[in-house]
This record gives sequence, structure tokens and C-alpha cells, in this order.
Amino acid sequence: MKTVSVLKYTFTAIGLAMLIGTFLLYSNTRDFLKTAITTDGTVVALVPSRSSNSVTYAPVIQFQDKTGRLVEFMSSSSSNPPSYDEGEKVEVFYQASAPESARINGFFSLWGLPTILGGLGILFFLVGFSIIVFGRLKNRKAESLRKYGMPVKAKIKSVYIDRAFTVNGRNPYKISAEWQCPQSAEIHVFNSDNIWFDPTDRIVDEEVTVLIEKENPKKYHVDISSLPETAG
Repeated sequence: MKTVSVLKYTFTAIGLAMLIGTFLLYSNTRDFLKTAITTDGTVVALVPSRSSNSVTYAPVIQFQDKTGRLVEFMSSSSSNPPSYDEGEKVEVFYQASAPESARINGFFSLWGLPTILGGLGILFFLVGFSIIVFGRLKNRKAESLRKYGMPVKAKIKSVYIDRAFTVNGRNPYKISAEWQCPQSAEIHVFNSDNIWFDPTDRIVDEEVTVLIEKENPKKYHVDISSLPETAG
């Protein structure tokens, strides 16, 4: 399905972009701290920020820079309950050239955004990359079975919807078939790869070819190459 192919590369690209952004934010904060001046400030207000379902509070801090000028800034991080109280003393980092861009000496004030962005970046990248790796390993296995697998004829038992897997609200169909090993009399059940349309009307035979490892029928590939790639 083209959607799956697009999603795996989109997720990987978004994850990489987020990780690059995380590195840039981390580098910016690291460089800021290298030359920052430290002083004490006072929380003078808590500014509410409303979203659809909650309210968070960002502290407003006043401090005097090294010239004695009173500077006021609002923290970029907010929380509920508030992380600070009005009148509370806090340590402040600031640059002499831009004191209004000061930051509170606190983990989330300094590292909150890169931490959140980095976590999301890792998640997106791992999801997309895992889909790519899984797909390539699956294709490699199928290709190996096409070349070296032993073909057997399995009787088609059903076409079913795999509700455990969803893409854009859609569930794929799968063909289920059974084969009885003539040597052991053991019955093996084979399930095809995902089919993104109902193949019922396009199945003309009662049997389907399955390529198996001779010594291990649990490794198999159901040959559905005779089906069209799309419903059209």
C-alpha cells in the first residue's frame, strides 16, 4: 500500500528533523550558559495560559542586571500546578547584551524543550525506521523463499480482515490456507501478506501456492502475485 510506504519515510524524516532541532536547541542553551551572568531574581506574577482543556502558569521574574537596571521577563516554560510561587527567589541566567532573554536556573526552563522535542524525535524516527527495516527483512525473506523455497499447494480456507493492523482507518485483508504435510500428517496454516482490497471475487482457484522452507514450514511465503496490486 502506497500510504504505508509514504508514512514510513515521513515518520523517519520528521524524526530526523526533530532530532536536528533538538541538537540545535541543546547547542544554543549550552552556548548561552557558557557566557551567562548569574544573579538572583524574584517571581512577581504567574501568567495563565489557556488551552482547550487546561490552564498552565508561567512565572514572571524581575531582577537587576549588573548595571542596576530592573529587568522583567516571562519564563518560556509553564506548568499546572505552578512550579513557582509569587515572591519566591530564583536563580537567573542572563546575557549582558540581552538581559530580557534571561532564563531561570531550572531543568525545564533550560532543557525542557530539547528534552520533549528529542523524545518525540526518537519516537518518530524509531517508528519510521522500524517499518523500513521490517519491510526490507520481510522482502528479503520472501525473495529467498521464491528462489529456494519448496512450493506446495495449500487449500484456501477463508479471506479475513486483519483488525489488529490499521492504516488511515483501514484494515487489510488476508488469505488463510491450510496444507497437510504428507510425511508427518501435520496441518499447517498459512496467512498471506496484507491485501488492501477484498480479494474474494478475484480468487479463481481453491488452492494457492505457498513457498516453504523444507525443514521448517513455519517459514513460508504465500504467493499472491496473481492478484492485482489494487482493487482497480
